[in-house]
Amino acid sequence: MNQIVLEANQVHKSFQLENSQIDVLKNISLSVNSGEFVAIMGKSGSGKSTLLSLLAGLDQPTTGHINLNGEDITDFSEEELALKRQSDIGFVFQSFHLIPTLSVRENIEFPLSIARQNNPDRVDELLAAVELTHRSNSFPHQLSGGEKQRTAIARALVAKPKILFADEPTGNLDEKNADQVMQLLLNLQQAFNTALVIVTHDPGLAELANCTIHIVDGQLQ
Repeated sequence: MNQIVLEANQVHKSFQLENSQIDVLKNISLSVNSGEFVAIMGKSGSGKSTLLSLLAGLDQPTTGHINLNGEDITDFSEEELALKRQSDIGFVFQSFHLIPTLSVRENIEFPLSIARQNNPDRVDELLAAVELTHRSNSFPHQLSGGEKQRTAIARALVAKPKILFADEPTGNLDEKNADQVMQLLLNLQQAFNTALVIVTHDPGLAELANCTIHIVDGQLQ
């Protein structure tokens, strides 16, 4: 029986804009099991990236609760959220977010360095998995877009997270690189049995998911 690694209960997110309130997300409830691939789809401005930020502990809901790996993170302090992200969460961004002054190897091992859990064998394993062993001493400005995103995927997985979040991870890549990176991400997700939640506009990618969530005007459809 699959374990629930992430659960959102009646999550609502609103912002105050001058004299009015903007409701971005309205009473969202969902769950993600270990090893499950969930795709989140919706038009621009529908609230999907906001939902991803809440689920990943990068932001907090106005009301409602989010449970991650058995803990309610809704009222966690920034320090507690940072520790939770280090231990249980990986994140892949559309714009890579690599550190320009660090090599490929150093970028991948950065989350371990922060947590003071250096593990050279794990870094070597991920370098090989994303086929970048030969580029381990290269710097981000020397990499292609596909190589940058493969580095980012390895970095997101290096601490063995329970769940991996990806916000349009192929949005900055051409079609060939996008297909290769996405297939690699899915292969690694399955190999490590990591839950995967992706925001995407690509219906072909969503078809590969175990579950697809559609957001329209801040609500699940």
